[in-house]
Amino acid sequence: MVNELVGTGRHWVVGITGASGSVYGVRLAEELLDCGFTVHLVISNAGWRVLKEEMDFDASGREAELERRFGGRAGRLIYHPVADIGASIASGSFRAEGMIVAPCSMGTLSSIAHGSSDNLMTRAADVMLKESRPLVIVPRETPLHAIHLENMLKLSRLGVKMVPAMPAFYHRPRTLEEVVDFLVGKVLDTVGIPHNLFKRWGEES
Repeated sequence: MVNELVGTGRHWVVGITGASGSVYGVRLAEELLDCGFTVHLVISNAGWRVLKEEMDFDASGREAELERRFGGRAGRLIYHPVADIGASIASGSFRAEGMIVAPCSMGTLSSIAHGSSDNLMTRAADVMLKESRPLVIVPRETPLHAIHLENMLKLSRLGVKMVPAMPAFYHRPRTLEEVVDFLVGKVLDTVGIPHNLFKRWGEES
């Protein structure tokens, strides 16, 4: 951890969708909390299903499970049900630093690209676009067809940062955790948050 107080008083929105790779969103939320940020967490219904399948989350007692998983860290976690369209993060008047959707399904990506704000996840992303705040998407799908690519290009032209779940191996990862940390570190680099999650090219061991 670089600095537990770096994020004091600042808010980030983290979205976890139903794409495979929920560990990316979980690890990202952990790191933001460890840096002292307030994390506003939105998880789609499909996202809860994947968290259960991939990480053994208890989706029946959601808030208690999140407290068990994320409690005791330097920052504060605020969970918003995906149907709560009246949550603070649904308004541009709420001063969030930005939003990261990790992982992002192609369905959610399509909704964001076409301005469909039919739940809190897509509404919060739409707020980032209209308020010109950072929006980072970690798309997770393979292979990609033309519609997927066109939606990514459309959002990229609007200033959205695309950080696809493509790990690197020049830092010689030895565990799955190190592979995940590399991707999370690249996300944090994109929004200018310091971290020590992976060895950078040219750094000494």
